[in-house]
Amino acid sequence: MKINSYKLAFLISCISLVLSSCSEHKENPDFTYRIPIGENSWISKDQAEDRKIIKKEGISNWDGSKPVESYFRSNKSGVLKLGLKLKADSENITLKVSVAGKSKELEVKNKEFQDVYVGEFKLEEPGYQQVLIEVVEPGSNNSLSIKDLLLAGPVTDTEVNYVEDNFHFGRRGPSVHLRYPIPEESKKPTYFYNEIVVPEGEDVVGSYYMANGFSHGYFGIQVNSEEERRILFSVWSPYETQDPAEIPEDQKIILLNKGEDVYTGEFGNEGSGGQSYKKFMWKTNTTYKFLLKGEPAGPNHTDYTAYFYAPENGAWEIIASFRRPKSSNYLGSLYSFLENFVPATGDISRKAHYKNQWLYDEEQGWIELSNAIFTADATANQKHRIDYAGGEVEGGYYLENCGFFNDYTEVNSKFSRKPNENEPEVDLKELESKFQK
Repeated sequence: MKINSYKLAFLISCISLVLSSCSEHKENPDFTYRIPIGENSWISKDQAEDRKIIKKEGISNWDGSKPVESYFRSNKSGVLKLGLKLKADSENITLKVSVAGKSKELEVKNKEFQDVYVGEFKLEEPGYQQVLIEVVEPGSNNSLSIKDLLLAGPVTDTEVNYVEDNFHFGRRGPSVHLRYPIPEESKKPTYFYNEIVVPEGEDVVGSYYMANGFSHGYFGIQVNSEEERRILFSVWSPYETQDPAEIPEDQKIILLNKGEDVYTGEFGNEGSGGQSYKKFMWKTNTTYKFLLKGEPAGPNHTDYTAYFYAPENGAWEIIASFRRPKSSNYLGSLYSFLENFVPATGDISRKAHYKNQWLYDEEQGWIELSNAIFTADATANQKHRIDYAGGEVEGGYYLENCGFFNDYTEVNSKFSRKPNENEPEVDLKELESKFQK
């Protein structure tokens, strides 16, 4: 039978398409990136399961009951060739792997770790990409382990961002800060005033919305669990250690005073020192006020006192007052931050508004702080995570982090808010007299 040139071309095209389709699932490309899956994955909204199966070494003994969500950031759109380094300890398992709205199924038969090619995906936009991995068959009694996400193709011609050798802090996500320069005319900055509003839906477990940071500590509010929230105030010891038990007696933080129902003790693992907190179920869309005092207490000590105002209570209350040795100074290095301290929620974004910052100078009186500088931690600066942002809002600024959003803010960006001349409504002498011990 004679085949004309058009039919021949059509047959060759079909054969090529079939061969291409088959080879896509059988031949591993030369992978450009091997992304450690344990440092870049979550069992979303299930902290217990997340902690159980996701380790620095990878995903271990996964039964497939909850999907795994993995993330990386591409700086280019186009074709992605995706693979997994994995093994199945149980019978043949079928996975469904989804990227950019397209899914492919993969049979896992190997009982030792192997590179297995999943297939090609078209990324329409650069930015963060989610790799969703689900078990299709069988439905239970699975045991899967995955070590790496494997990337190749044109999208890997430019830099790909992901977490590596940074399991704890990388999964927590980037911490972001607002730094408030102290005006030159302030020689004795004694009080620092700030306000925080957490918008509805942004109160994610693990969030620390720190309002009043200073050279020797920090003061703000936290979401510790679904049932517990705290007002937290801490002061670092001058002795550098992660274990408070190692601090010499003459360098320990001394408790001078504390409020009603306030717990006080020591903390470690992020430096060490004195800590205080009060359990308080603060609310979203509500303005909370923070006032911090810092002043010399003789030639070799500094006293720091934290006051908190909740509109639910309608009055200022003292959280704690600490004396720090080996220093004699007024307030310095004023800042706010937003951080996540629970790695299992590092895939969920959160945001807060920081408003109406003021400084009280012992000689100058109240001075409005209308400028801020946006900075971030090592996880951000190393480009392990680029889901962070900050900017201006009415009356102040916002901070946002985690959740793998794409519109990030350049570190060291400078912000300025319009001065409102709305001095804090607090009688400082009356406040000190009320809580004097």
